[in-house]
Amino acid sequence: MAHRRELLFWGWGYADQHLLPQEETLLRELVSTVGGGATAVTAPRLDEFALPAPRGKPPAALAGLFSSSVYDRLTHAYGKSFADGVRMLQRAVARPPDWVVFPKNEDQLEMLLEWADISGAALIPFGGGTSVCGGVESAVEGDYSLVVSVDLQYFNRVLEVDPVSRAALIEGGALGPELETALRPHNLTLRHFPQSFQFSTLGGWIATRAGGHYATQYTHIEDFVESIRTLTPSGLMESRRLPGSGAGPSPDRLVVGSEGTLGFITRAWLRVQDRPRFRASASIRFGDMAAACAAVRAISQAALFPSNCRLLDPLEAMLNGVGDGRNAVLVLAFESADHPLDAWLARALELVADHGGRWDADAAERSLHSSETDQNQAQHRQGTAGAWRNQFLRAPYYRNYLTPRGVIADTFETAITWDRFDNFYTGIKDAVSRAIRRETGVDGMLSCRFTHVYPDGPAPYFTFYARGTDSGDMPAMLSRWRQIKLAANTAVTELGGTITHHHAVGRDHRPGGYDQQAPALFRAAFAGAREVLDPRGMMNPGVLIDTPARGATGGGILLS
Repeated sequence: MAHRRELLFWGWGYADQHLLPQEETLLRELVSTVGGGATAVTAPRLDEFALPAPRGKPPAALAGLFSSSVYDRLTHAYGKSFADGVRMLQRAVARPPDWVVFPKNEDQLEMLLEWADISGAALIPFGGGTSVCGGVESAVEGDYSLVVSVDLQYFNRVLEVDPVSRAALIEGGALGPELETALRPHNLTLRHFPQSFQFSTLGGWIATRAGGHYATQYTHIEDFVESIRTLTPSGLMESRRLPGSGAGPSPDRLVVGSEGTLGFITRAWLRVQDRPRFRASASIRFGDMAAACAAVRAISQAALFPSNCRLLDPLEAMLNGVGDGRNAVLVLAFESADHPLDAWLARALELVADHGGRWDADAAERSLHSSETDQNQAQHRQGTAGAWRNQFLRAPYYRNYLTPRGVIADTFETAITWDRFDNFYTGIKDAVSRAIRRETGVDGMLSCRFTHVYPDGPAPYFTFYARGTDSGDMPAMLSRWRQIKLAANTAVTELGGTITHHHAVGRDHRPGGYDQQAPALFRAAFAGAREVLDPRGMMNPGVLIDTPARGATGGGILLS
């Protein structure tokens, strides 16, 4: 039924995408260091899954849009978290969606909502399916007669471009590459590039308050939203397109981050940017992590707004192939569609020099004298910045190799104010390292980088590797991961950070996290708004909040 390139149903990326030989070499070394199985669990095949027969019957008028194929049901059963991959390797999908439906317009969505209301179905909005926190999982609790995953891939057009206001009207199911391809002839870009860019959609970004690649200023998708059109079970809700407004609470802010619990985001007006012509970059090394943090804070508070300000601690730098494990590395870059960047880079380098940073002055100078019209693209794909960028885009594929070999590889991200960062960083490393030792019996690897930087604090992103199993025991590995993940969630929340900076809440970040971070009165207020927009509680039950009237609760794999 799906028209897009075939995805690997049990892991990350395309079915025909493979690791490079040099990547396999590095990952073999990682398995040897952390500890895993001597042989890999074999990749699953579609014919190994015995799925239950789909419940219910599609409405006659939409029957041609419904699919119950094994491939469609499996690719819509889970997202792309570590736990999702393990369960696929176990061939364990006890509750796939009964049906997957591919509507092509709002009229069909309205008919689907009417049918779900009558039939008692739960509907799960599905964009690219890259959730790493249980946001699209089909194992829904409650008294629903059936579960339908609603794939919006046909809502994938750029409908209108306003070059005067620099804005574009884009449908919610458009993948990152699709919308960028449509904007390119206008010399425009949305300038929002999450790590999942190739596989995720605009509607998914809005629904999850997704963070992009750029480290300062415009960091989240809501920074670009002018208006949103949402089709809810109670009707259409569309905000007025404006550059800004003080007219009460923002309807857009209600929808941004709602994670499919209020309705379908069918289209939105987004602020777009001129494509950059000027770039400048440098790679800076620090012998001391504290000094590196002080330098990044100085840059963020100087209002220089670098496009990239990624600080990698020594272990993270080594794992990414841009360090030797002794120095923290700052990958710093600027870009502009309007002006050369000599002054911006020069001032940033003055600040890092004040804190003991060292860099290749010749490489930084060369980066200033390139633009999009000459050697820019090649220049910025080389050196430390280029190596980090390539690894950043390839890293999600590594799980396809590591998980079958018994290695737990996962990440969690957060944000904290500068005054609390030192205690937070050491506290998180201590708590999660202890959890890894407790659950696996040996030390693992835990590294950190800053993905985004604000004048009042950084967004630390932690990566950990741990021995999951050396015998192919997938259930045991999943149990170990669950306890480590809960320890990370609890530590982040108790030490004052946010449970998530850009990975959303879903079902997995509720226990030990979101339910403690969000005030109870606010959660009750949001539940009230949801009751108006979705009075039957049919939209993505269990995500963000419970649906008591239907018996739907959250918790996901962490509490199962």
